Amino acid sequence: MQIPRALRAALLSAAMLSFPEALASEPAKKPFVIEDLYRLASVGAPVLSPDGKTAVFPVTTTVLSEGKKVTNLWKVPVAGPGATRLTTSDALDTNPVFSPDGKTLAFVSTRSGEPQIWFLPADGGEATKKTAFPGGAGGPLFSPDGKKLAFVAEVYPECGADIACNKRLLEAREKNKVRAQLADRLFYRHWDSWKEGRRSHILLLDLEKDPKAPGALIDLTPGDFDSPVSQENSGQGYAFSPDGKEFVFSSNRDADEALSTNSDLFTVSLLGEIAKNAASPANLTAANKAWDGSPSYSPDGRTIAYRAQKVPGWEADTVRIALWDRDSKKSRVATEAFDNTITGIKWAADSRSLYFTAEVRARTPIHQLETATGSVKTLTAVGFLDGFEVARDGSFSIVSRRRIHQPSEIWRIDFGSKAKEPETRLTAFNERVEKEVDIRPAEEVSVPGADGKPVHMWIVKPHGFDPAKKYPLVLNIHGGPQQQWADSFRGDWQVYPGAGYIVAFPNPHGSSGFGEAYTAAISGDWDGKVMADIDKVTAYLSNLPYVDKDRMGAMGWSWGGYAVMWLAGHTDRFKALASMMGVYDLRTMFSTTEELWFPKWDLKGAPWENPEHYKKASPSNYVTGFKTPTLVITGQRDFRVPYSQSLAFFTDLQARKVPSRLLVFEKAGHWPAWNEMAVYYAAHLEWWKKYLGGGGSTLDPKALVEGTAFSTQEEKK
Repeated sequence: MQIPRALRAALLSAAMLSFPEALASEPAKKPFVIEDLYRLASVGAPVLSPDGKTAVFPVTTTVLSEGKKVTNLWKVPVAGPGATRLTTSDALDTNPVFSPDGKTLAFVSTRSGEPQIWFLPADGGEATKKTAFPGGAGGPLFSPDGKKLAFVAEVYPECGADIACNKRLLEAREKNKVRAQLADRLFYRHWDSWKEGRRSHILLLDLEKDPKAPGALIDLTPGDFDSPVSQENSGQGYAFSPDGKEFVFSSNRDADEALSTNSDLFTVSLLGEIAKNAASPANLTAANKAWDGSPSYSPDGRTIAYRAQKVPGWEADTVRIALWDRDSKKSRVATEAFDNTITGIKWAADSRSLYFTAEVRARTPIHQLETATGSVKTLTAVGFLDGFEVARDGSFSIVSRRRIHQPSEIWRIDFGSKAKEPETRLTAFNERVEKEVDIRPAEEVSVPGADGKPVHMWIVKPHGFDPAKKYPLVLNIHGGPQQQWADSFRGDWQVYPGAGYIVAFPNPHGSSGFGEAYTAAISGDWDGKVMADIDKVTAYLSNLPYVDKDRMGAMGWSWGGYAVMWLAGHTDRFKALASMMGVYDLRTMFSTTEELWFPKWDLKGAPWENPEHYKKASPSNYVTGFKTPTLVITGQRDFRVPYSQSLAFFTDLQARKVPSRLLVFEKAGHWPAWNEMAVYYAAHLEWWKKYLGGGGSTLDPKALVEGTAFSTQEEKK
């Protein structure tokens, strides 16, 4: 029986009055500071052993002062707590996967330098290196009989799986005194890396042969294409059929990749001469010109489930579950009535249903889909899942979960009403920090927005919050723009409240998780409904009794950075702004980004096809309105929103004599590295303190940039 919220609050108040001594004896928690973020462990996606008794997962720890990051593999019984470490390297051990017999764990490790695939006895022992591919290897996947291993590597298409050929070309480029890029077509770079003539290919290693023997290593996806598709951000992108006779993978083979969101599923027969079969894979989804990916065979081998979109060119189209019948060679969408994007899929052992996660109202709950009827049942309700596995009997799930007030840990979630304790925390990597530090919870509110649509928003109140006082506030606008502020732990939620700020995270028009129409509403309307939402949300926040309306700031990353740049030219209600990796001039953004399908769709055509909109919606055309002190942050290797966008914004702020500061991360792409985030947070806190009057940073951003922040500590050592 669910206890009403009001009754729960009353019972809690009564308990506090009844047991004041117990509460008084508890030590007061410290406010959350930047250093605490680096004391926390990051607990990654779990994998279940074939017998279903053990979960294995990666755990990442960091030492900020040393710039050190280590990931090791751990295991825990699914029946209860008691995690033990499997690897103890001083490197990055990630992506664990069990062999079919459960005796071996394959994983990716940097212990020998570049990432390669290693094998480890599941019961413990010494790890052995299984690949030595030039440039590295990743994404291991065993064949059903355990005799072969598929993995992904960057190859020169003319070399394929030939190790010597790849090594020769890679070394020649590295030794060359000339550092240059040569391109004859678009999509010559992606995110923060140049293509440099290489492609992502899936290779097949015969584990029963000498790795150097002819035919031991085969290129399953030859040609000048990326496989799996480069936009594959959920699911592995490839799979073996249960009988081991077929292999499926995703790939975009359109002529103009920069303008195409298309991806198809291809199959290769693993019978006979595999290399010859791989040269002519069968395209299963050629009829759909939109994205298809994340393929997974049903245990009975009859069906391939995959994630699919319907609208070509729109990367934020709702992602559905589609089913390919291998006998009839026909496909059908199984979740047409489900109005939110599906992020991950797992087959049930009986092949009659699928478990999936989806973006739903700022969370990623697990659902169960009955494939025959299309009926969907929600199994979990809270938090953000970074990975999940479901027991063969469907009675429980093992997940890596985080919430706004809970760092990532491994949890067991039991399904069904018979469970006495539906949720069991299996790990406690962050328990010490949780006991010492005030990790703030969030409140959910709904604010009337544009067109009468409600805007969902999280509000996190500061450490030591007193409702009788007034606090400075920071409004954080998410990027995407088709994303959601979810119930997930992240530094933004805690660093600022720890320094005395209220932070608010709205999900305005364009956010995912609130239905396709709501997500689609921002395309072609960056300066419209979403800006009305932000205005209404700001008005709501300024009227809260504990918010100091004269000390409000706004920040945003990527599209959120665009929103801040827009606000800079249209309102003076904020006392300080911070724009990170933002879009400033839409015309030049189109011609300098790499994924052209995004501006082509979201800005409704190229600049020469829709010039008035590019002009009207570009923050660079409202320079005369700039008045608010603004912090500008960017990454020099950002190919998604080139750093010249932020440089131009900063130049115009300075030319207008607006107090402003520029922070450029020389090696960062669209987001800073894990250790660079300390500078990011410190720079914000210093900026907010100067203009909003709240608490500052425990770290000096200037000292972090100059490399002297930890020199005193090092000298003492």
